[in-house]
Amino acid sequence: MPAAATPDHAIWKLAAIGTLAGVFSGLFGVGGGTIIVPLLIFWFAYGERLATGTSLAAIVLIGLLGTIAQGGIYGNVHVLTGLLLAIPAIAGVLLGTAIQQRIPQRAVSYLFALLLVAIAVELILS
Repeated sequence: MPAAATPDHAIWKLAAIGTLAGVFSGLFGVGGGTIIVPLLIFWFAYGERLATGTSLAAIVLIGLLGTIAQGGIYGNVHVLTGLLLAIPAIAGVLLGTAIQQRIPQRAVSYLFALLLVAIAVELILS
């Protein structure tokens, strides 16, 4: 979606999505998959794959700034643990992307919805 062709209301919607993702990232450590992806699908009619890829692009900067705020300001980052999580996550991202490209987009939607429901149930029960 080129910036020149984007209507003002779309800019405000993108700003709202970004703000919500930032708040949720700082508050809960989530934002891309739970906020950006569903709203890009709902408000902009993005397909699952385009919404996921766009969200991942946004999360790079959101994650960096969140890490700086949590670590630099509040001291809440254990860098070694973060790196130990990130290294195998790279393989997981490559595997997950390859799987996502090979299954029907509707299956991606159902799996994502199932994941969100499972997380909600777990949070309610715990």
